[in-house]
Amino acid sequence: MSELRRLADGHLRAGDPTGWFEPLYAAAGDGRAEVPWDVPTASAHLRAYPLPPGGGRRALVVGCGPGRDAEHVAAAGYATTAFDISPTAIDLARSRHPDSTVTYVVADLLDPPTTWARSFDLVLESNNVQALPRSIRATAIARVGTFVAPGGTLLVLAAAAITGEDDGPPWPLTRAEIDAFAGDGLRLVSVDRVDAPDSRLHARWRAVLERS
Repeated sequence: MSELRRLADGHLRAGDPTGWFEPLYAAAGDGRAEVPWDVPTASAHLRAYPLPPGGGRRALVVGCGPGRDAEHVAAAGYATTAFDISPTAIDLARSRHPDSTVTYVVADLLDPPTTWARSFDLVLESNNVQALPRSIRATAIARVGTFVAPGGTLLVLAAAAITGEDDGPPWPLTRAEIDAFAGDGLRLVSVDRVDAPDSRLHARWRAVLERS
């Protein structure tokens, strides 16, 4: 069993479904584990999406980890805030990008700052909710949408559930879960399912939502 799986299983059994992220990053820092999503570049599916120029508009990156996606969004001209529940992940992001314009913050998706409500012109949810078990996923999905400002956009990137298996993390999202992001006044603009033959998860979602 991998260290990731061991940590996740232990915290899930203890009723702490988000508690495994911090010890995972700490273990990775000590060389005892690997963070699977800690790769050198931004998500290929984010890079393939034509982000409109930011022009100084505000963006929020959910569950940013070491910051690769946040830096990509900032490079498109957005005033970017990125958060993670793991203090070690945020420290890592700051150390890797010492000259960054991104504001890296420790925060909990399930209990976010109230000042973030409907405050961001672009919200990126990239592979974060899929790392949360289904017991809290509906709450997490609902929280993501609350960050989108009037006229703003939510971009959701996630593994797609195609086999019915529920052996995670990650726990790939169903189409119904993608559709559930369209709450709190958000409108689903497009949903694409893209084959990912080089990934063990086989397929991915890219969903775009807007608030009028």
